[in-house]
Amino acid sequence: MDVIHVNAILAIAVNAKNKMKKRKIENKINKNMTFSELIDKFPESVEVLLENGMHCFGCPMSAGESLEQGCLAHGLNPDKILKDINIKLKGKR
Repeated sequence: MDVIHVNAILAIAVNAKNKMKKRKIENKINKNMTFSELIDKFPESVEVLLENGMHCFGCPMSAGESLEQGCLAHGLNPDKILKDINIKLKGKR
């Protein structure tokens, strides 16, 4: 294999690795996600929301309200809910 082909293969590999890193960042859950984003990307999170008395996926506010805003409106700790969702997701993967 000549140098040009090796460099092309390395460039493709680096590009693929960067895309994977970006995808991982985009798939992380955070308190600023709206409920509709959260449920769309992570449907398993619905179970945690229901267990905590949050039926937000049926609420018209869910399209624009963040997880943090919804938790605070329901008197819940957003960090705890976020932690519970992440625990749930780790069990599913």
